[in-house]
Amino acid sequence: LSMFHQAQRDTITQTLQPGNVLKRQPNSPWQVEGVVSLADVQAKMDELHQQEASVTERLNALVASQTELKRSLARLDISRANLGSQAVSACSIGNTMLSNAAITAKRISAAVTRLDLEQARVKDTLHIVDQVAELKTCVLGVAGSMGAAQDWEAAATYLNRASKIPPEVIKGSFAEEIVPTSEVPDPPQTTLEQAAESLQGLFLREFQRAAAENNGSKVTRFFKLFPLIGKSDVGLDVYGRYVCQGVAARARSNLNAGTAGSQATEGFFYANALTKLFEHVAQIVEHHGGLVELHYGAGSMVRVLERLQSEADVQGGIIIDTWSDERSIDRKLTDIRSYAFTFLVQSFLPAPPARSGTPRAGSPNKRSASRDSRRQDDEGIDTKEIDTLLSEMTAMAARWSLYRRFIALQCKQESMHGKMEHQVLKVPSFITSSALNQKITDRVISPINAMTTFLLRRSVERAFQLDEQPSGLSLNPAKPLHSNAPYISSAVDDVMYIVNQVVERSLATSQRSVVSSVLPSLTRVLDSDFIGMIQRKMRDESYPKAAIQGALPPENTIIAFLVLINDLDIGCDYVRRVVQPWIEGYHGSNSHEEKAEASLKSLHSLYPFEGDASYAANVLRSLQQTFEAKASELVSDGIYVVFKNVIKPRLRPLLSDAFRDIDQQINGEGNAEAGGLVEDDDESDTAANERAQHHFQRGWDALTQPIARILTNGNFERLLTTVISYLADVLEKRIWSYYGRINDYGAIRLERDIAGLVNIVVRGSRYGLRDAFARCTQICLIMNMEEDEWAETQGSTTSAADVVDDAGWVLDADERVRARAMVQVRKP
Repeated sequence: LSMFHQAQRDTITQTLQPGNVLKRQPNSPWQVEGVVSLADVQAKMDELHQQEASVTERLNALVASQTELKRSLARLDISRANLGSQAVSACSIGNTMLSNAAITAKRISAAVTRLDLEQARVKDTLHIVDQVAELKTCVLGVAGSMGAAQDWEAAATYLNRASKIPPEVIKGSFAEEIVPTSEVPDPPQTTLEQAAESLQGLFLREFQRAAAENNGSKVTRFFKLFPLIGKSDVGLDVYGRYVCQGVAARARSNLNAGTAGSQATEGFFYANALTKLFEHVAQIVEHHGGLVELHYGAGSMVRVLERLQSEADVQGGIIIDTWSDERSIDRKLTDIRSYAFTFLVQSFLPAPPARSGTPRAGSPNKRSASRDSRRQDDEGIDTKEIDTLLSEMTAMAARWSLYRRFIALQCKQESMHGKMEHQVLKVPSFITSSALNQKITDRVISPINAMTTFLLRRSVERAFQLDEQPSGLSLNPAKPLHSNAPYISSAVDDVMYIVNQVVERSLATSQRSVVSSVLPSLTRVLDSDFIGMIQRKMRDESYPKAAIQGALPPENTIIAFLVLINDLDIGCDYVRRVVQPWIEGYHGSNSHEEKAEASLKSLHSLYPFEGDASYAANVLRSLQQTFEAKASELVSDGIYVVFKNVIKPRLRPLLSDAFRDIDQQINGEGNAEAGGLVEDDDESDTAANERAQHHFQRGWDALTQPIARILTNGNFERLLTTVISYLADVLEKRIWSYYGRINDYGAIRLERDIAGLVNIVVRGSRYGLRDAFARCTQICLIMNMEEDEWAETQGSTTSAADVVDDAGWVLDADERVRARAMVQVRKP
């Protein structure tokens, strides 16, 4: 390294001599490009010294580590020598001692393997010999039992034992050599097949003979023998024909017993006949299912069910067709589709201009027109007959649903035999594709949908034809009311009775197709006809409009309009009471009474199939929500009309009369005098305040009590909310009108007056309505604040844009400053 550095220094010195030019030497680790002065040379030398120190340090570390490395290598050499000697010893031991043992073990293992193979072959041979011996016993037993003994059970048992022997053994050469005897010379396969065919024919003949003789014990005896001879399909088919003959005979006898006399004309004869058909099938399945499962195996009853369903299709179709012809269903459906609903249509037509006077809802001309229209309508379709038909069809649909559930449960039990997992209940495919299902859909379900919609619309039409307003109503509080609350027209009770009946009938069918058709139709009829008729009456017949500008509408018109608003409110309540028990029963309830009602009206009990219960609950919920939304909208419009035409014209005069004897507008010149009067005469100030409250209370009661005694509580609360909202705005404007014209004593009096008016308006536990007066009360509060309280309020406001601060203000910062500046003169 010293020589290297010396050479480097010489080179640099020669380079810096005059006349020499620095030249770049490629790939040199100590290049001196750009060196033009002695300082640059010194910097380069420092860098080289640093590199030298680094290299020296690494070389020293490497030299120091070589000693430990040599020591480790020495240890490894010693260990390798020891291991080499051990390896030589191990090899010598393996070659001399273990090789013989390994050869011996291999020879023993091969011998054991050969012995196991010979033993397995011997066992297989013995098993085949046993099977052939069993086969020979079965063949001889079959031949002997079918001979002179004629023991058919024994013969069938021998055949059943033979069926458990593998076919390759029966067809094998060994069996064909050993089994045949002089008595039974044929091969065993041929002998068994011939015996099975012979026994099948014999069992069929005996079964049919026992069935013809109605001998139940012999029928059961030969029915149990078919699976023993391997003819389970034949046994199930013949048993299916047998039970189907019984179903057909029973159904025909039930139908003929009624059609021969006058029972067919009775309301539920055909529904009862269909019920008896389903009950007979269910009894057969219930009583014979265990026997079939025992002898034919799990799942065998499904085939019998399919055969029974085929016969039920035929007999049920006969009952449905006979009922349809007897009741003239097609003709009635034609009449229903052609019915014009004259009264409803005419009611929605524009009303002709009145000749004179105010039209009256119960005038003799209208009553006579209603009677004529009703007489013409009743001559076409008998609604009582339609109602009876609907009851009968509902019973048919409900029995069919119950039958479907029973069959579905039986099939579910068959499919879950030996399984633990849960399965949803589904309608079997042979039920959904059956002819009876299609016929009930076409002849029963479709007429139910059409007739229910007709009966509902006709009931709404007739209810409004016979509509009667409550009598003895008056807006005069001195006159007693002769009717019972709630004050509604008779059409509401009539229509909601039909609504409840329609909902119960539709759900009682347990048919999703009925729910999906009838309940939406019910919603449409309620919206278009029921609410539409009330809306038309509110607009054309009972609209509270004054005959002379500035006067109040006639009393009878106001009462009629209030009753129509009540009709909508009570209608919502009725619909809620009709729908909620079903939905609450579906979602579950808490109390004993609710659980009892829920158990009777649970949708799950009526709709057990997958998704049907939730669908029915959603349709019911949609019915309630749609009706309430439409009715509530019309109620809100009616409440606003009452406020605008009846309340509002009398509200401003009421406030003017209440504040007539009180003077808060105190000018600047009379401040001292006014202050003295207030300080010296508190009794007169209290009397003036009481006078204002008395005037307002008397006017307020005269304004609201006549309407409150007619409206329902819910409607009056809605009206009161609207009135109070307007009253709060008027009061706020009146308070702001005193800006700069009121002193501190007048502000105190004004706060008392406003508080008294608010107490009068919200009395009767209507404390929630106080929020409407929050702005008025806060304006008065700020006007009467002490200076320190006002300063604290201002200090809590961090921004001029604050609307509500920690004190709960509804006034923004600017409004609070304006309210504080209303008082012109304050006492020191």
